[in-house]
Amino acid sequence: MQLKIMPKKKRLSAGRAPLMLFLCQMISALEVPLDPKLLEDLVQPPTITQQSPKDYIIDPRENIVIQCEAKGKPPPSFSWTRNGTHFDIDKDPLVTMKPGSGTLTINIMSEGKAETYEGVYQCTARNERGAAISNNIVIRPSRSPLWTKEKLEPITLRNGQSLVLPCRPPVGLPPPIIFWMDNSFQRLPQSERVSQGLNGDLYFSNVLPEDTREDYICYARFNHTQTIQQKQPISVKVISVDELNDTIAANLSDTEFYAKSHRQRPPTFLTPDGNTSRKEELRGNVLSLECIAEGLPTPIIYWIKEDGTLPVNRTFYRNFKKTLQIVQVTEADSGNYQCIAKNSLGAIHHTISVTVKAAPYWIIAPQNLVLSPEEDGTLICRANGNPKPRISWLSNGVPIEIAPDDPSRKIDGDTIIFSKVQERSSAVYQCNASNEYGYLLANAFVNVLAEPPRILTSANTLYQVIANRPALLDCAFFGSPLPVIEWFKDAKGSALREDIYVLHENGTLEIPVAQKDSTGTYTCVARNKLGMAKNDVHLEIKDPTRIIKQPEYAVVQRGSTVSFECKVKHDHTLIPTVTWLKDHGELPNDGRFTVDKDYLVVADVNDDDGGTYTCVANTTLDNVSASAVLSVVAPTPTPAPIYDVPNPPFDLELTDQLDRSVQLSWTPGDDNNSPITKFIIEYEDAMHEPGLWHHQAEVPGTQTTAQLKLSPYVNYSFRVMAENNLGRSLPSEASEQYLTKAAEPDKNPTAVEGLGSEPDNLVITWKPLNGFESNGPGLQYKVSWRQKDGDDEWTSVVVANVSKYIVSGTPTFVPYLIKVQALNDAGFAPEPAAVMGHSGEDLPMVAPGNVHVNVVNSTLAEVHWDPVPLKSIRGHLQGYRIYYWKTQSSLTRNRRHIEKKILTFQGSKTHGMLPGLEPFSHYTLNVRVVNGKGEGPASPDKVFNTPEGVPSAPSSLKIVNPTLDSLTLEWEPPSHPNGILTEYTLKYQPINSTHELGPLVDLKIPANKTRWILKNLNISTRYKFYFYAQTAAGSGSQITEEAITTVDEAGILPPDVGAGKAMASRQVDIATQGWFIGLMCAVALLILILLIVCFIRRNKGGKYPVKEKEDAHADPEIQPMKEDDGTFGEYSDAEDHKPLKKGSRTPSDRTVKKEDSDDSLVDYGEGVNGQFNEDGSFIGQYSGKKEKEPAEGNESSEAPSPVNAMNSFV
Repeated sequence: MQLKIMPKKKRLSAGRAPLMLFLCQMISALEVPLDPKLLEDLVQPPTITQQSPKDYIIDPRENIVIQCEAKGKPPPSFSWTRNGTHFDIDKDPLVTMKPGSGTLTINIMSEGKAETYEGVYQCTARNERGAAISNNIVIRPSRSPLWTKEKLEPITLRNGQSLVLPCRPPVGLPPPIIFWMDNSFQRLPQSERVSQGLNGDLYFSNVLPEDTREDYICYARFNHTQTIQQKQPISVKVISVDELNDTIAANLSDTEFYAKSHRQRPPTFLTPDGNTSRKEELRGNVLSLECIAEGLPTPIIYWIKEDGTLPVNRTFYRNFKKTLQIVQVTEADSGNYQCIAKNSLGAIHHTISVTVKAAPYWIIAPQNLVLSPEEDGTLICRANGNPKPRISWLSNGVPIEIAPDDPSRKIDGDTIIFSKVQERSSAVYQCNASNEYGYLLANAFVNVLAEPPRILTSANTLYQVIANRPALLDCAFFGSPLPVIEWFKDAKGSALREDIYVLHENGTLEIPVAQKDSTGTYTCVARNKLGMAKNDVHLEIKDPTRIIKQPEYAVVQRGSTVSFECKVKHDHTLIPTVTWLKDHGELPNDGRFTVDKDYLVVADVNDDDGGTYTCVANTTLDNVSASAVLSVVAPTPTPAPIYDVPNPPFDLELTDQLDRSVQLSWTPGDDNNSPITKFIIEYEDAMHEPGLWHHQAEVPGTQTTAQLKLSPYVNYSFRVMAENNLGRSLPSEASEQYLTKAAEPDKNPTAVEGLGSEPDNLVITWKPLNGFESNGPGLQYKVSWRQKDGDDEWTSVVVANVSKYIVSGTPTFVPYLIKVQALNDAGFAPEPAAVMGHSGEDLPMVAPGNVHVNVVNSTLAEVHWDPVPLKSIRGHLQGYRIYYWKTQSSLTRNRRHIEKKILTFQGSKTHGMLPGLEPFSHYTLNVRVVNGKGEGPASPDKVFNTPEGVPSAPSSLKIVNPTLDSLTLEWEPPSHPNGILTEYTLKYQPINSTHELGPLVDLKIPANKTRWILKNLNISTRYKFYFYAQTAAGSGSQITEEAITTVDEAGILPPDVGAGKAMASRQVDIATQGWFIGLMCAVALLILILLIVCFIRRNKGGKYPVKEKEDAHADPEIQPMKEDDGTFGEYSDAEDHKPLKKGSRTPSDRTVKKEDSDDSLVDYGEGVNGQFNEDGSFIGQYSGKKEKEPAEGNESSEAPSPVNAMNSFV
């Protein structure tokens, strides 16, 4: 469909045409623009948009999908034929049609066979305006048959003979790809001597001994089914002279045999046969011609065309020039082609006569027609081919000879002529061009429409054009009949008297040379007999971009710095981008190249930097460029330079003096042989801070001017310093002073806060502006406040240049909105944002209620209370504070100095844990709420008691008055009984001379005793004692002691302090007594026997170390005596020379004292330093410092030792 209007351009000349511009209809064919909104509204016959290929080879392992997609208005319905008859898809459960489409899916994966659905399929898409049909789609399943089994005999031949190994692959669909490999799946090497032909056979021009192998295998790959079939391996053996049988060799002379085996020969063709052959190919395909020759030496192949030259760019040689290919072959490629095989002994040629046939191809394919009622049109279907194709027409899929008659239609061979069509003339016509090599089928509809004009260009489109360039204003339109287009400017309707407009056939208005006065609104009007439409567009003319300062040619010495300037002037509404190029490419990625504003600077120039540098200025509408050449020369010899910091700049000058900016320029001082890298600009405010210089700006060393931003009401002076790689210069002389005009402040004070210092005031504070920020004289502050939650108006007061204002008489702790605004004689600063503050806090009025205590255990209690109403807090809630103290012990009932303890719980918590309490004690507590001012009243005192706990260890244990068979124990009660003592437990066991532990004796002693005599003990025997107290809550920590019975009634000596044990060591002068001498002899004999037994046991590994006892047993009471000799388990305390740890160390007075407990929270919770959870509860459990007795289920806190190992069983 084409929009046919008037001649391409129509120029409207002054005096002959008004401002209205006309498009006149010349012929009657319309094209429907591809506008989505338009297409949705127009009725349109079906058009096939997608279909499967004509020759459709399918994979039999997958479902069959036959595509047919079409569009139309209303949407078309679809039907199919198979092998020329209707295909009822509803009757075949395996066939489904995609909704809204004609695409078929045949589900052969679940059941069915692909062969069942072989055939010719055709799709029809139909709506009320006609029917379009698809090509004939031939469905064939791909095939990859197996190789026919055959027995291949080994091939034996002499060196130099020719050989052809046949492949003859099975016939597949589509044909397979052939290649030769060995058993290792490696491709066989090919060359001018050995190569594969187009038919798949492997050709040897002459064989060599290295061609001998048993695994020549031909493979056929069927790509469609992704399968590979292989032929049986072929065995080839090449016999050389040395391998011939001596008998055979004897029948021939050496010369005769050598001649027959290695005889050179001229070429002959292995394929094709004879001197001539014929080849036929279709137009557009690839023509492949092949010649393979044998001979010795190996022949070389050449190709020529007898009656012409081979086509350039379409001719390719394959397979070592044995195959000639011409792609996209045409009828002009028909003719005689000659291949020539040549070696040193001669040449041979073969002529192939090529004929190029052609399936039909389009010269003019029929195009869709959109006509108005009573209009004329034609459908042309012109095709060519060899032989010439036959043209036939169909209407809505039916041969036109039997289709319903249409009086507006006339058929003239390959053309259908329509005259004065009506809406009923709408139909889809099919043109079929066919010959023996194929066919073409094209659908083209005739759509008769009566549509009023529509303008498709977006309304109020803005066009921006550079002055003196063409302006094109679009007016895309549609209508049937074809509308007439008119243009107006600025809706004045006045005649145009200037010859500056050109109208294009698509409705576009062109202004060949747009000027500033071309700016305005243009109106496009489209009219036909059914109506009128119009649309406004806008045109803006922009100033062109110009380079007013172009880069200049430069000659510089190596190592120096060069700069190019490119100053651009542009339309103020456009934003240009400036790009620098070197030799029409990007700048080198080198830090020596810097671009800053209007300058390109190249530092440390080298020879490679020479070239053309181009400045390109781009806007969205235009671009300009300018170039300059840089030449780099060798530096002239100069005296050794003196390097130093730059000299100070001079000649400072202020220009372009505005209220908020000024331009400062200067002359650089000598750089002293080190290029200046930057200039530093400083300023002095002589009015507010005389003598103090501040940093203002930095500019690159290539600039000598700077545009400086200024603040109002500042008496500026400027100075400049230069800097190079060696350092910074001295400051320049100060510039002239420049006093800027006063202005209202630009900013307001910061850090505005509102906090009360008393319950009835609000203290508003802020960080005041400095003199530089004041922007003018008379700096003051407007302080405003009002209650946040009320409807009061703002209360304001203007104060001097201070930083605080106090509002008195405020309610206690009320939120306020606060603003502090700066002002001076010139006016106010911008309106500040309000911040929230609070008036002063007062002490809380109400105590927490409903306080109750839950005693968790003997050292921990949990306290709960009700929160205090927020209004009664009268301040920021900091938390709740618990005061608690021990009033008296439940045991002693004696009062002592009351030490109150405090725990604070942050935030709005209503419960908390009290750790570190003493067992069996009376406690009192109260709770108070805390705000920023302090504490509120205390809640009524709450009394609670802690239950009994286990006692601490007895305060001391002494062993006195040892006799031959008795020991006297004296002790002091536990310093912290933590309850009512019920009894004491004494456990003891003997330790024999080999340090082995004997049986453990358990003795209960009344709680009111502090002395006990043990009788009937063994003479001169060491004993280990374990002593602890008990309450109803359990056993306390134990205290240990050791002592020895003796024959001396006088008692025992003090123990060896260094050893930490009680040792009975006093000697008696009985050496002269006979009974003693006999006893000593017996003891010596016994010791000798024991030493021998111990030595034997150690060698046999019989020693039972204490550590193993610790691991194997949990209580010394359950440790059995040895059944064989009745001895005790081994005790190895003295043997290891290790002192007892802290819990069992004995002081010099034989007294074991428990360290006094204190109230520090550090001792609670397994060593943590009084840690609390977020709710105030104590982390860990109370565990007083004591020796724990394993017999009562308490794990010992001592380090492992033999004694402790035994204790674990008590």
